[in-house]
Amino acid sequence: MSTLVPRLFAGLVDDASLLPPALLSVPEALAAHRRHRDAWYAGIVGALLVPSSLDVATQGLAVGVVNDAAISALPAALAKMRAAGAAVGQVEALVSRRGEDPQPGLAALRALAAQEPDLQVYAEIPLSWGLLAALDTVAAARAEGLAIRPKFRVGGLAAELFPTPVELAAVICACRDRDLPFKLAAGLRHALRHTDPETGFTHHGFLNVLVAATLAADGGEVAEVAEVLAATHPLPLVEPARARRDDERPLWVGFGTGNLLEPVTELIRLGLINGGYE
Repeated sequence: MSTLVPRLFAGLVDDASLLPPALLSVPEALAAHRRHRDAWYAGIVGALLVPSSLDVATQGLAVGVVNDAAISALPAALAKMRAAGAAVGQVEALVSRRGEDPQPGLAALRALAAQEPDLQVYAEIPLSWGLLAALDTVAAARAEGLAIRPKFRVGGLAAELFPTPVELAAVICACRDRDLPFKLAAGLRHALRHTDPETGFTHHGFLNVLVAATLAADGGEVAEVAEVLAATHPLPLVEPARARRDDERPLWVGFGTGNLLEPVTELIRLGLINGGYE
Protein backbone atom coordinates (compact mmCIF):
# COMPACT_ATOMS: atom_id res chain seq x y z
CA MET A 1 0.00 0.00 0.00
CA SER A 2 1.14 3.55 -0.68
CA THR A 3 2.65 5.33 2.30
CA LEU A 4 0.05 8.03 1.68
CA VAL A 5 -2.48 5.89 3.57
CA PRO A 6 -0.81 3.96 6.39
CA ARG A 7 -1.85 0.40 7.10
CA LEU A 8 -3.69 1.44 10.28
CA PHE A 9 -6.31 3.23 8.16
CA ALA A 10 -6.60 0.68 5.33
CA GLY A 11 -10.22 0.22 4.26
CA LEU A 12 -11.43 2.14 7.31
CA VAL A 13 -14.28 4.03 5.65
CA ASP A 14 -17.07 2.52 3.56
CA ASP A 15 -18.85 4.76 1.08
CA ALA A 16 -22.42 5.25 2.35
CA SER A 17 -23.42 7.87 -0.22
CA LEU A 18 -26.26 5.65 -1.50
CA LEU A 19 -27.78 5.19 1.96
CA PRO A 20 -30.35 7.53 3.52
CA PRO A 21 -30.15 10.46 3.79
CA ALA A 22 -28.52 10.27 0.35
CA LEU A 23 -27.61 13.67 -1.06
CA LEU A 24 -26.44 12.39 -4.45
CA SER A 25 -28.33 10.72 -7.26
CA VAL A 26 -27.35 7.13 -8.06
CA PRO A 27 -25.27 8.11 -11.14
CA GLU A 28 -23.54 10.86 -9.15
CA ALA A 29 -22.77 8.50 -6.25
CA LEU A 30 -21.36 5.81 -8.55
CA ALA A 31 -19.20 8.32 -10.42
CA ALA A 32 -17.93 9.79 -7.13
CA HIS A 33 -17.09 6.33 -5.79
CA ARG A 34 -15.05 5.53 -8.87
CA ARG A 35 -13.16 8.80 -8.41
CA HIS A 36 -12.44 7.85 -4.80
CA ARG A 37 -11.12 4.50 -6.00
CA ASP A 38 -8.70 6.26 -8.35
CA ALA A 39 -7.60 8.95 -5.87
CA TRP A 40 -4.38 9.05 -3.87
CA TYR A 41 -6.38 8.22 -0.71
CA ALA A 42 -7.96 5.10 -2.25
CA GLY A 43 -6.34 2.95 0.42
CA ILE A 44 -8.73 4.25 3.07
CA VAL A 45 -11.83 3.46 0.98
CA GLY A 46 -13.83 0.34 1.77
CA ALA A 47 -16.91 -0.99 0.02
CA LEU A 48 -19.69 0.95 -1.66
CA LEU A 49 -22.72 0.36 0.57
CA VAL A 50 -25.92 -0.30 -1.38
CA PRO A 51 -29.45 -0.73 0.07
CA SER A 52 -30.79 -4.19 -0.70
CA SER A 53 -33.93 -2.70 -2.28
CA LEU A 54 -32.03 -0.45 -4.70
CA ASP A 55 -31.99 -1.59 -8.33
CA VAL A 56 -28.63 -0.35 -9.58
CA ALA A 57 -25.87 -1.65 -11.84
CA THR A 58 -22.50 -1.48 -10.06
CA GLN A 59 -20.32 -3.36 -12.54
CA GLY A 60 -16.93 -4.21 -11.14
CA LEU A 61 -17.34 -2.33 -7.87
CA ALA A 62 -16.73 -3.87 -4.45
CA VAL A 63 -20.17 -3.67 -2.87
CA GLY A 64 -21.56 -4.15 0.60
CA VAL A 65 -25.30 -4.78 0.72
CA VAL A 66 -27.17 -3.08 3.58
CA ASN A 67 -30.48 -4.81 4.17
CA ASP A 68 -33.53 -2.56 4.27
CA ALA A 69 -36.15 -5.31 4.01
CA ALA A 70 -36.82 -8.69 5.61
CA ILE A 71 -33.74 -10.87 6.12
CA SER A 72 -35.54 -13.60 4.18
CA ALA A 73 -35.39 -11.36 1.08
CA LEU A 74 -31.60 -11.05 1.17
CA PRO A 75 -30.70 -14.06 -1.01
CA ALA A 76 -32.84 -12.72 -3.87
CA ALA A 77 -31.37 -9.24 -3.47
CA LEU A 78 -27.83 -10.62 -3.53
CA ALA A 79 -28.55 -12.66 -6.66
CA LYS A 80 -30.01 -9.60 -8.39
CA MET A 81 -27.00 -7.43 -7.58
CA ARG A 82 -24.56 -10.08 -8.72
CA ALA A 83 -26.48 -10.45 -11.97
CA ALA A 84 -26.03 -6.68 -12.45
CA GLY A 85 -22.26 -7.08 -12.18
CA ALA A 86 -21.63 -6.17 -8.55
CA ALA A 87 -18.79 -7.84 -6.64
CA VAL A 88 -20.68 -8.36 -3.37
CA GLY A 89 -18.27 -9.01 -0.54
CA GLN A 90 -20.34 -8.23 2.53
CA VAL A 91 -23.88 -7.84 3.78
CA GLU A 92 -25.19 -5.94 6.81
CA ALA A 93 -28.57 -6.59 8.40
CA LEU A 94 -30.41 -5.48 11.53
CA VAL A 95 -31.35 -8.54 13.60
CA SER A 96 -33.96 -6.87 15.84
CA ARG A 97 -35.34 -3.60 17.10
CA ARG A 98 -34.32 -2.23 20.49
CA GLY A 99 -35.95 -4.28 23.24
CA GLU A 100 -36.69 -7.26 20.96
CA ASP A 101 -35.00 -10.66 21.13
CA PRO A 102 -32.06 -10.61 18.68
CA GLN A 103 -31.74 -14.39 18.55
CA PRO A 104 -34.27 -15.13 15.73
CA GLY A 105 -32.61 -12.59 13.46
CA LEU A 106 -29.18 -13.97 14.33
CA ALA A 107 -30.38 -17.46 13.43
CA ALA A 108 -31.50 -16.19 10.02
CA LEU A 109 -28.15 -14.50 9.38
CA ARG A 110 -26.30 -17.58 10.59
CA ALA A 111 -28.18 -19.60 7.98
CA LEU A 112 -27.26 -17.02 5.32
CA ALA A 113 -23.59 -17.19 6.34
CA ALA A 114 -23.70 -20.98 6.04
CA GLN A 115 -25.20 -20.72 2.54
CA GLU A 116 -22.78 -17.98 1.44
CA PRO A 117 -19.33 -18.99 2.76
CA ASP A 118 -17.52 -16.34 0.70
CA LEU A 119 -19.71 -13.52 2.02
CA GLN A 120 -18.82 -11.51 5.14
CA VAL A 121 -22.02 -11.13 7.15
CA TYR A 122 -22.46 -8.30 9.67
CA ALA A 123 -25.25 -8.70 12.22
CA GLU A 124 -26.42 -5.31 13.47
CA ILE A 125 -27.21 -5.86 17.15
CA PRO A 126 -28.99 -3.13 19.15
CA LEU A 127 -27.15 -1.87 22.23
CA SER A 128 -29.95 -3.00 24.52
CA TRP A 129 -31.45 -6.11 26.08
CA GLY A 130 -29.90 -9.39 24.91
CA LEU A 131 -26.64 -7.88 23.66
CA LEU A 132 -24.16 -10.12 25.50
CA ALA A 133 -26.08 -13.30 24.68
CA ALA A 134 -26.15 -12.17 21.05
CA LEU A 135 -22.37 -11.71 21.08
CA ASP A 136 -22.03 -15.22 22.49
CA THR A 137 -24.16 -16.52 19.61
CA VAL A 138 -22.00 -14.72 17.03
CA ALA A 139 -18.84 -16.04 18.68
CA ALA A 140 -20.20 -19.60 18.60
CA ALA A 141 -21.05 -19.26 14.90
CA ARG A 142 -17.55 -17.97 14.15
CA ALA A 143 -16.07 -20.89 16.07
CA GLU A 144 -17.91 -23.14 13.63
CA GLY A 145 -16.18 -21.37 10.74
CA LEU A 146 -18.95 -18.98 9.68
CA ALA A 147 -17.98 -15.50 8.45
CA ILE A 148 -20.22 -13.45 10.72
CA ARG A 149 -19.39 -10.40 12.80
CA PRO A 150 -21.33 -7.88 14.92
CA LYS A 151 -22.20 -4.34 13.94
CA PHE A 152 -23.42 -1.62 16.29
CA ARG A 153 -25.20 1.70 15.73
CA VAL A 154 -23.67 4.45 17.89
CA GLY A 155 -25.84 7.40 16.89
CA GLY A 156 -29.18 8.39 15.43
CA LEU A 157 -32.09 10.78 15.83
CA ALA A 158 -32.50 10.40 19.61
CA ALA A 159 -30.12 10.88 22.53
CA GLU A 160 -30.58 7.30 23.77
CA LEU A 161 -29.07 6.00 20.52
CA PHE A 162 -25.69 7.47 21.46
CA PRO A 163 -23.96 5.15 23.96
CA THR A 164 -21.83 6.79 26.64
CA PRO A 165 -18.07 6.25 26.56
CA VAL A 166 -18.40 3.66 29.34
CA GLU A 167 -21.18 1.82 27.52
CA LEU A 168 -19.28 1.72 24.24
CA ALA A 169 -16.06 0.74 26.03
CA ALA A 170 -17.87 -2.21 27.60
CA VAL A 171 -19.10 -3.33 24.17
CA ILE A 172 -15.62 -3.03 22.65
CA CYS A 173 -14.09 -5.04 25.50
CA ALA A 174 -16.87 -7.64 25.22
CA CYS A 175 -15.97 -8.05 21.54
CA ARG A 176 -12.29 -8.27 22.47
CA ASP A 177 -13.01 -10.98 25.00
CA ARG A 178 -14.88 -13.01 22.35
CA ASP A 179 -12.40 -12.32 19.52
CA LEU A 180 -15.09 -10.51 17.50
CA PRO A 181 -14.09 -7.88 14.93
CA PHE A 182 -16.90 -5.33 14.75
CA LYS A 183 -18.27 -2.50 12.61
CA LEU A 184 -19.96 0.71 13.69
CA ALA A 185 -22.61 2.83 12.03
CA ALA A 186 -24.14 6.29 12.56
CA GLY A 187 -22.85 9.17 14.62
CA LEU A 188 -19.18 9.02 13.59
CA ARG A 189 -19.09 12.38 11.84
CA HIS A 190 -15.66 13.60 12.87
CA ALA A 191 -12.31 12.31 14.07
CA LEU A 192 -12.75 13.61 17.62
CA ARG A 193 -15.59 13.34 20.11
CA HIS A 194 -17.74 16.45 19.85
CA THR A 195 -21.17 17.92 20.56
CA ASP A 196 -23.31 18.87 17.58
CA PRO A 197 -24.42 22.49 18.18
CA GLU A 198 -27.67 21.96 16.28
CA THR A 199 -28.92 18.81 18.02
CA GLY A 200 -26.99 18.87 21.30
CA PHE A 201 -26.03 15.21 20.75
CA THR A 202 -22.47 14.24 21.63
CA HIS A 203 -20.96 12.12 18.86
CA HIS A 204 -18.18 9.60 19.17
CA GLY A 205 -15.03 10.37 17.18
CA PHE A 206 -13.72 7.79 14.74
CA LEU A 207 -10.14 8.40 15.91
CA ASN A 208 -11.29 7.91 19.52
CA VAL A 209 -12.79 4.56 18.52
CA LEU A 210 -9.69 3.48 16.61
CA VAL A 211 -7.33 4.24 19.51
CA ALA A 212 -9.80 2.75 22.02
CA ALA A 213 -10.04 -0.49 20.02
CA THR A 214 -6.25 -0.66 19.85
CA LEU A 215 -6.01 -0.18 23.61
CA ALA A 216 -8.66 -2.84 24.21
CA ALA A 217 -6.82 -5.28 21.92
CA ASP A 218 -3.70 -4.68 24.02
CA GLY A 219 -5.64 -5.71 27.15
CA GLY A 220 -6.97 -2.36 28.35
CA GLU A 221 -9.75 -2.36 30.93
CA VAL A 222 -13.18 -0.82 30.36
CA ALA A 223 -12.31 2.32 32.36
CA GLU A 224 -9.14 2.90 30.34
CA VAL A 225 -10.94 2.38 27.04
CA ALA A 226 -13.75 4.71 28.15
CA GLU A 227 -11.23 7.43 28.97
CA VAL A 228 -9.94 7.32 25.40
CA LEU A 229 -13.47 7.39 23.99
CA ALA A 230 -14.27 10.45 26.14
CA ALA A 231 -11.25 12.48 24.98
CA THR A 232 -12.10 15.69 23.11
CA HIS A 233 -8.52 16.90 22.54
CA PRO A 234 -6.34 15.38 19.80
CA LEU A 235 -3.17 15.05 21.89
CA PRO A 236 -3.98 11.74 23.68
CA LEU A 237 -5.21 10.26 20.39
CA VAL A 238 -2.85 11.39 17.66
CA GLU A 239 0.39 10.12 19.17
CA PRO A 240 -0.91 6.57 19.91
CA ALA A 241 -2.33 6.42 16.38
CA ARG A 242 0.91 7.67 14.84
CA ALA A 243 2.89 5.07 16.78
CA ARG A 244 0.74 2.29 15.31
CA ARG A 245 0.26 3.67 11.80
CA ASP A 246 2.20 0.83 10.15
CA ASP A 247 0.29 -1.88 12.05
CA GLU A 248 -2.87 -3.67 11.05
CA ARG A 249 -5.94 -2.15 12.72
CA PRO A 250 -7.16 -4.44 15.54
CA LEU A 251 -10.78 -5.29 16.39
CA TRP A 252 -12.54 -2.41 14.63
CA VAL A 253 -13.33 -3.08 10.98
CA GLY A 254 -14.51 0.48 10.29
CA PHE A 255 -17.56 2.61 9.55
CA GLY A 256 -19.48 4.19 6.68
CA THR A 257 -20.02 7.81 5.74
CA GLY A 258 -21.81 9.64 2.99
CA ASN A 259 -18.84 11.99 2.48
CA LEU A 260 -15.51 10.20 2.22
CA LEU A 261 -13.57 13.44 1.95
CA GLU A 262 -14.48 14.47 5.52
CA PRO A 263 -12.48 11.74 7.34
CA VAL A 264 -9.64 12.04 4.82
CA THR A 265 -9.44 15.80 5.40
CA GLU A 266 -9.48 15.44 9.17
CA LEU A 267 -6.73 12.81 9.16
CA ILE A 268 -4.62 15.14 7.00
CA ARG A 269 -5.18 18.01 9.43
CA LEU A 270 -4.15 15.79 12.32
CA GLY A 271 -0.97 14.77 10.49
CA LEU A 272 -1.88 11.09 10.32
CA ILE A 273 -1.96 10.74 6.53
CA ASN A 274 0.18 12.63 4.08
CA GLY A 275 -2.33 14.54 1.99
CA GLY A 276 -1.20 13.36 -1.44
CA TYR A 277 2.53 13.80 -0.91
CA GLU A 278 5.06 11.02 -0.43
